Amino acid sequence: MKSLSTIGAKAGTDALAGGLPPTVRDPLTYFTNFQWFVFQARNTVFYTAYSSQRFDAEMLKSLVVRIVSLAPQLTHGFIGARPGEALPHNLIDAITSITEVDGFEDFPNTWLEPGLDIYDTPKLPLFRVQAAVRRDGPDDAGRHTAIMVRSSHALMEGSDSALLNRSQFTGHGSQSDKSNRVPWFEKLGYRSVAAVMAPFHLVAAHFLSPDKVEMGFETQLFDRQDLRRAAARLGVRQRAVMFALVLYSIFHREAGKPRKVRIAYTTLTDDRRDADDDFFRVRTLDAKHVVDGSLEDFIRAVDARVGEVENRDIARRQFVLNAMFGAHRFLAGLMPFAYNERFFRYSGPYDAVLTLVPPHRLYGNLTLGMLEPIFCGSYHPGTSLCTYVPARKYVSFAYTMPKPRLDRIGSVPDLLKSILDG
Repeated sequence: MKSLSTIGAKAGTDALAGGLPPTVRDPLTYFTNFQWFVFQARNTVFYTAYSSQRFDAEMLKSLVVRIVSLAPQLTHGFIGARPGEALPHNLIDAITSITEVDGFEDFPNTWLEPGLDIYDTPKLPLFRVQAAVRRDGPDDAGRHTAIMVRSSHALMEGSDSALLNRSQFTGHGSQSDKSNRVPWFEKLGYRSVAAVMAPFHLVAAHFLSPDKVEMGFETQLFDRQDLRRAAARLGVRQRAVMFALVLYSIFHREAGKPRKVRIAYTTLTDDRRDADDDFFRVRTLDAKHVVDGSLEDFIRAVDARVGEVENRDIARRQFVLNAMFGAHRFLAGLMPFAYNERFFRYSGPYDAVLTLVPPHRLYGNLTLGMLEPIFCGSYHPGTSLCTYVPARKYVSFAYTMPKPRLDRIGSVPDLLKSILDG
């Protein structure tokens, strides 16, 4: 995991400060192709943490104002948006809510849902902020309020969440580095591959897209020291332990035989080029695993495979994906009827998507009074997802999966214990 890129942030800030015209006809005018694709897929993300403070409605609205000042991309993407300008009070009122509860025993799971209502009102910002306040004051852990932020994934990614936890500016600006140029013939190759593959992908999605299934949400919490000890005992990366625990719990001896799985996972890098997306910092990687044998052997195999994948040029795959998003945006303009829910429900050949976000450390005025644990996650219809959030004391796992798979992740704590017990 590399540092959080801030390339082009100043340029983006200057553009926002210039007062872009209202997005009345096309709210996606300023979206990159990657953002456009994620928006059309109605992908959502969430963040939740606790606070020692008792929030009321005005405090919650004030929190929204401060979030938007640090994350100006939240002013994009809705009809009538004025990118970079403060949100008016009536819009803030519409996207905030506060309730009283007896306790936090079922949090955050009781809150977790697809969050597709974000997309149902095109004239409202693409995020929501809600709070639950304990009636009888803070609990034994000092938690008085639980806060959740839900957003379209087109506006927020894991690195944004990590920066906001540090009360730092998250404005993306131009995330590609125009001075670090990819040779023209390589770019032509990426675009040629995309031009050929995008129509095949479109057709395949309509034939191979899974049927609608009931998706479930679940979270787990682990002591960070336990994961460190497990990795040290096996001589592997902590990331390999976290990835392998989830994959083993879901797929080991599925149907009574070794299971070959293909996963996508994400990473950050400081190596930005002019073929990178101008919004998303993340790069997506691809790995195949055979889930078989003992858990310890599987963890070592995952660690070795991660090393192999990341020793390659990890940028190329992302550049092809970026070109694919552009090709699909062009095709959608020609035949919008083909880009329906069924198309966007198709996640390709992947059995699972795993996301390790940057460390979430609570610093500064924005997160004053906030407490661990911190949970982040995402939703994409039909896709099995796990998001890992390392903080100071804990690492949280947030799952979004079809219900049958979700039932299997209950074994993850026992699998970790088996490694620690040796």
